[in-house]
Amino acid sequence: MDYIKLTCKKPEEPVFVEILMATLADIGFESFEETDDVILAYIPQKDFNRDALAQIDFHSDSKPVEELVKDQNWNAVWESNYNPVLIADRVYVRAPFHKSRSDVDFEIVINPKMAFGTAHHETTALIIEYLLEEENNLKKKTLLDMGCGTGVLSILAVMEGVKKVLAVDNDHWSYESTLENAEINNTQMVEALHGDASSLPQKEMFDIVLANINKNILLNDMAAYEQCLKNGGFIYFSGFYENDLKEIKQKAESLGLTYNNHKVKNNWTAAKFSK
Repeated sequence: MDYIKLTCKKPEEPVFVEILMATLADIGFESFEETDDVILAYIPQKDFNRDALAQIDFHSDSKPVEELVKDQNWNAVWESNYNPVLIADRVYVRAPFHKSRSDVDFEIVINPKMAFGTAHHETTALIIEYLLEEENNLKKKTLLDMGCGTGVLSILAVMEGVKKVLAVDNDHWSYESTLENAEINNTQMVEALHGDASSLPQKEMFDIVLANINKNILLNDMAAYEQCLKNGGFIYFSGFYENDLKEIKQKAESLGLTYNNHKVKNNWTAAKFSK
C-alpha cells in the first residue's frame, strides 16, 4: 500500500499541536512523528482527501508538503528507524535484528513492516499496560483484537494465557504481518482475518475485546464490538485523545457498556468498559 507523508510546520503552542494531530486523525491520518520543528503525518494514498486537508487550520504561514511513500521504500525506512521498546519493565518488543533479553517476562519479536502496532505508539503501550494488569484474568479466555496492526497485542495475550485470539485488520499489510509475527513468536492460537467490523463471524462471542483504532471508527463500529462481547466481559478502546473520551463514553454507555477507568499517555487515551 502506498502512503502519503505530510510534513507540517509545528505550531508554537502545544495545544495547537494536539489539535492539529487530532484533526488530521479525524480525516484518516494513521500515524504521526513529532520533531522539534515539524509534524510528519501518514495516510494511505487511497484515503487521502486533498479537499478535506484544505479545510484544516495548520496554525502556520507555511503550507504542508505532500510526499508519496511507495511500498517498496517504506520497509527500509521503517526498519532503519526501528528501535526495541520496553513496556512497564516487563514486555520487550524487538525486531529480529535486535539482541534478545532474558530479564523480562515477555519478549515479542516483531518484523517491522508497514503495519501499525510496534508498541512504540502510546495507544499500543497503554493497551499493553492494561493486558499486564489483567494477566491473572486472561487465562483460557477468548479475545478479539480489532485493528490488530502487527499483531503485537494478540501475541502478548496468548503469551499471558488467552486460549484463542481473532485478530482483525482491514489493511492487507497488517493481516499478513500478524500471521507472520504470530508464527515467529510461536503463538499459533492467533487467527488473523482481513476485514473490518462487518466481517466478524456471526454469533461468535469473546470474553475480551480490544479496539485500538481511531475515534471515528470506534464510534461507527462500537455496536458491532459490543454484540461480540460476552456478558461479564471487558472491552478496551484506544486510538483517541483525552478530550474525545466523553464522546466515547457516551456512545459506549448508550450500548449498555459500563465505564471502568482510563489511562492517558501524552494525551493519547485508552479506556476500559465492562458488560
